[in-house]
Amino acid sequence: MPLVSMRQLLDEAAKGGYGVGAFNVNNMEQIQAIMEAARDTKSPVIIQASRGARSYSQDKFLYHLMLAAAELYPEIPLVMHLDHGNSVETCKSAIELGFTSVMMDGSLMPDGKTPSSFEYNVDATRQVVEMAHAKGVTVEGEIGVLGGIEDGHGAGGTGLEHVTDPQQAVEFVEKTGVDALAIAIGTSHGAYKFNKKPDGSVLKMDVLIQIHKRLPHTHLVMHGSSSVPKDLQDIINQYGGHLKPTWGVPVEEIQLGIRNGVRKINVDTDNRLAITGAIRKVFAETPEKFDPRDYLKPAREAMKKVVALRMTQFGQAGHAGDYKPVPIEEMAKKYKKAEKGVLV
Repeated sequence: MPLVSMRQLLDEAAKGGYGVGAFNVNNMEQIQAIMEAARDTKSPVIIQASRGARSYSQDKFLYHLMLAAAELYPEIPLVMHLDHGNSVETCKSAIELGFTSVMMDGSLMPDGKTPSSFEYNVDATRQVVEMAHAKGVTVEGEIGVLGGIEDGHGAGGTGLEHVTDPQQAVEFVEKTGVDALAIAIGTSHGAYKFNKKPDGSVLKMDVLIQIHKRLPHTHLVMHGSSSVPKDLQDIINQYGGHLKPTWGVPVEEIQLGIRNGVRKINVDTDNRLAITGAIRKVFAETPEKFDPRDYLKPAREAMKKVVALRMTQFGQAGHAGDYKPVPIEEMAKKYKKAEKGVLV
């Protein structure tokens, strides 16, 4: 199966009332873990790479790993998504490489740190939409600013400084024609999201629900949505780590989001924790080991378990064979006939 459009996966998720996890990768083992989890759970999947990942792994390595995944797992609808593109140029380079979906994060300036103006965000995102849709590529935009910093991207803060305004979200979608909309509701990048289990004072699910009511046909995206489970933290600390106590986004809150229009859920930290804990365990229990396969195999397996669990919790499990993938070229024709991103 070739790499497919994220728009198709999210449209199908909306029909089925479930969410689709978007998992970040940097290397071969992470891609393998995601694809094995997808096969075991029969799930469609979004694999995404940030600018940092593209730099670390080099674009061509990453792209050909994705092609290998599509070839080896032909039954799995697979999207290759750019996470937090910081400029029109960055998105253009991903589209030219072969990404089937891109995020233009115009909520920040090209430095990836400074909050932008609404006008800048609309202009940059609209440019990417026009360029991407001509190729059949999906576009995710962002309105509001997430907290935290990851891979050098982010404005910092708690995530409550720039919560999405529901009316502004409507205007943004109308002016840009994005396929999916990332919103800021108090979530943040990285492991240290909350210093207590989040409640309505820090996680603004009421804002999400308001936005969904105003934009019932727009696919919403939750960023910074790792749950940061205590058991994964404990494994790292048991084997020499020093993680401070922290809380992530509870799965039940994500499921509430899914019932209110969230179709894409970004998960990265949970997988990093699983990998790191597994590697630390091997080093601590068998310090004589030096073959990378001895610690990368259990690391891959630990990540696979987390991904498979999230796929089940998000509801995407069992849906890989529900529909026939639409080629990117056909998506381009559909976009050409569409008005403001609504496919016909």
